[in-house]
Amino acid sequence: MRRLKVLTLVLFVMVMIVSACSGGGSSEPAAKPSDSAAPPATVEPTPSEEPAKTIDLGGRTIRVAAWWDEKPKGETAGEKARLEKMAQLEKDYNFTFEFINVPFEEYMDKFTTTVLAGEPFADVLIMEYKRAIVPVKAGQVLPISEFTTAANDINNEQKLVTKLPALGGGEYSFNSPGVSIVGLHYNRDLFKRLGLPDLQELYNKGEWTWDAFLDIAKQATRDTDNDGKIDTFGYSGWPADMARHFAAANGIAFVDDSTMTDMSTDPKMIETLELVNRVNNVENVTKVKTGNKMDWNETNTFKDGDVAMGIQYDWNIGDLTFEVGVVPIPKGPSGDGQHTYANTALNGWFIPKGVKDPQIVYQIFEEMRNVPPTEEYLGQDWLESRYKTEADIAMALEHINGTGKISVEEGIPDYPFFAIMDDIIVNNQSVTATVEKYKAEAQASLDKVGK
Repeated sequence: MRRLKVLTLVLFVMVMIVSACSGGGSSEPAAKPSDSAAPPATVEPTPSEEPAKTIDLGGRTIRVAAWWDEKPKGETAGEKARLEKMAQLEKDYNFTFEFINVPFEEYMDKFTTTVLAGEPFADVLIMEYKRAIVPVKAGQVLPISEFTTAANDINNEQKLVTKLPALGGGEYSFNSPGVSIVGLHYNRDLFKRLGLPDLQELYNKGEWTWDAFLDIAKQATRDTDNDGKIDTFGYSGWPADMARHFAAANGIAFVDDSTMTDMSTDPKMIETLELVNRVNNVENVTKVKTGNKMDWNETNTFKDGDVAMGIQYDWNIGDLTFEVGVVPIPKGPSGDGQHTYANTALNGWFIPKGVKDPQIVYQIFEEMRNVPPTEEYLGQDWLESRYKTEADIAMALEHINGTGKISVEEGIPDYPFFAIMDDIIVNNQSVTATVEKYKAEAQASLDKVGK
């Protein structure tokens, strides 16, 4: 920004010199310095190489919305730096930030009604990817290409802001670089007690497969005190999550969001659902604490300490009472290794249709992230609060982070995802018969969104 201000001043001086040398002709400088006391921000010259112009937003409010308070609290060095940067941007561009906190259950309704009215309630807002597919297909958010230039960081090194994966066949969403770890977590204490092979050793040797996963789950399911009751279990979790995550590792998702095509009857998905059914209904290796296999709360059963393995999230392992290790969900027989989990909880920032001067709004969002780093590596503070060994952090960063496959079926109105899972897991119906039963209904729900 400083370089551009100097460029503006140099151009101004050069024009004045030329004017003076021409004997007081009528030439005027292409851009005049602002009369404002605050030094104005500038933008890159247009492709026609016109001098840079100042940007004065005239006291406008730029609204940033989430279902939490997004404003930095100023409790850490990074948060303090962000607040200082925001204050400088408000001065430079002559505007004010407003952070809007809308309850989650009201959020999407508020988005839809205000955008349809032509008055979006925020200039930049966050949405769950799986919920954003409907607004994307309805043309209610702007594609990244409409509010960025070739000079923006997002179109270059992406150190400040990264493009998120394509959604609905286009690029719409962005966020700060970050980490998100969804992996097969295992109870190291229990593994050692039962004499099981360390999963990271299997992974590093290329032996971490679906067959290896199932074999270890069987080995870990034991009656260790010979009282006739199983007291250690191979696996626990929510079957809906297992289906999505193992499907991603097998190279498939329930919905192809680029073409809005139902993929539930694809051979890769059937292969996945057969494994999920086998683990939960056939092999008797799963601990079910609530009595309902399809209860989301089974996600937390892994924390009991008597379960060897479970799909877990970095945000859900801070209260474990045992040492935990992590590996990617094993690659499926039809997988290519590109994805290791289904990115079902991805959040991203969007600019709604109808926002005034979206290029300037985005530029400010990007500049707001331009603060000195406070960590030695991306996600350091967070990862070190979750994992206790360097090997686990390296595994998370090098083999899991960034490998999520977009999963949107839960955000499609009327898509029968849970009906499919209930029939297979709870009602013990055939995988093939079940997906065929719901295929027409599933595709009809996607056709409504795609129109």
